[in-house]
Amino acid sequence: MKSLKNKDFKEIIRYILITTVIIAAATGIGWIFLMIGFPETNIVIVYLLSILITALFTRGYTYGIVAAVAATCTFNYFFTDPYYTLSVSDPTYFITFGIMTITAIITSTLTSKVKQNAVEAQEKEAETSALFHLTNRLTDAADISDIAGITTETISGIMNCRAACLCFDESGQPEQSFIQQLSSTKQVRRKVDDTTELKHRIEGLRSGYAIDCEFYDWPIYGRESILGLLRIPKENAVSMGEPQKRLLRSMIESTALAMDRFRSARQQQESREETIQERYRSNLLRAISHDLRTPLSGIMGTSEILMDMTEPQDPRYNLAEGIHKDADWLHSLVENILSLTRLQDGRLTITKQLEAAEEVVGGAVSHILKRYPEYEITVDVPEEVLLVPMDAKLIQQVLINLLDNAIKHTPPTGEIKITVSLENNFAVFSVADSGCGIAASDLPNIFQMFYTTHSGKADSQRSVGLGLPICEAIIKAHEGTIEGHNRAGRAGAEFIFILPKEGHNHAEPE
Repeated sequence: MKSLKNKDFKEIIRYILITTVIIAAATGIGWIFLMIGFPETNIVIVYLLSILITALFTRGYTYGIVAAVAATCTFNYFFTDPYYTLSVSDPTYFITFGIMTITAIITSTLTSKVKQNAVEAQEKEAETSALFHLTNRLTDAADISDIAGITTETISGIMNCRAACLCFDESGQPEQSFIQQLSSTKQVRRKVDDTTELKHRIEGLRSGYAIDCEFYDWPIYGRESILGLLRIPKENAVSMGEPQKRLLRSMIESTALAMDRFRSARQQQESREETIQERYRSNLLRAISHDLRTPLSGIMGTSEILMDMTEPQDPRYNLAEGIHKDADWLHSLVENILSLTRLQDGRLTITKQLEAAEEVVGGAVSHILKRYPEYEITVDVPEEVLLVPMDAKLIQQVLINLLDNAIKHTPPTGEIKITVSLENNFAVFSVADSGCGIAASDLPNIFQMFYTTHSGKADSQRSVGLGLPICEAIIKAHEGTIEGHNRAGRAGAEFIFILPKEGHNHAEPE
């Protein structure tokens, strides 16, 4: 700040000397005109010319106005009777002095304004040219680091400093190093001393920039988060004028647009690649599943025939039973995969009809008990017939998946219970077991596709993590909700799904 004040003081002294010299020169020319015998009007014009010249070689309105007043007083002192005094013998001179002063002030003001407009036009032209140069170079950038390097080089050249740029990653964390311009052709990477402190300082920013021991840091903000910092050395930043700051902010905005554009393009590319991969995976799963359905049905039928033809005490009965169970598990997996592909392709159609809830539950229980005859399942439904608009086949698949999940985690002697109730025009279905429950770390992820529990018990069970996501998709397609949690006050887990009854969907049961 001290150097800035010294610079302003020197400029003021220089402008005062210029004004004094020009008025003195006009006075000298006036003496020459007087000796030659020119009229006083010519001397007045010389003084008006001196005021224009003063306005031309100084900055602002002040020096021109001061020159106008000084010219009037000087003309009065040297060229009006009585000479060498500011007194006036002829009152008409007051009119001359007044007109001369007003004309001089107006002329000086207009000249200064034209000069200021010219300076502003030059500044805007330079700003536009710099922005065009930066934007033109940024279009060729290959990545975020390249954008930072181009910005650093361009701003360093325009601001005549050793600018630097620190990028932030997509999670909003500053990188461990930043790029700084050392010369017109050389850039280096410098390590950030403390990224945590730097991030905290930027988050608490209350002005346009943050200050540390070496740099003034201007944030580069994107549409959703901070993208980086433009760093100007302290000694250069303190001497920047408002036009330079305005240009710097404009260049930062151009850099932010380039970074945002690059990130958006990369995200779109990643999204397209994920979509293509997902389509390939769905097509593969669909093709494999269709090809497996027929032989699996044949294996299940043949194993049932072998079981009917063999006594339970015969060792071959256990072999046939094992084949049947494995084939049945594979058949259920194939059905789930086909349902998954239909859901992903939007080809799963919901055909709602009024169905009796106890019949749908009974069908699901009957299907499960054929596969697991050693289990007992308790069913609790209302005494009156509960009619619910649903796609019976799909809701039955939901119940089968939930029951199958309960059986995997519950011993044959444990309790598995299905409860159906009516609450506030909503049908509430509950499937509860008395197994090991759901680990706290798994609860937030149980409805994620292909997610399986990491507990030791679950590792011994055959699961690919499709049952619950398919249940959730079917229930949402029915405009319902589903949730899972551990049972309160006892072991086991409970899954509850809610379906609107008779098209009502404006409130949920308490």
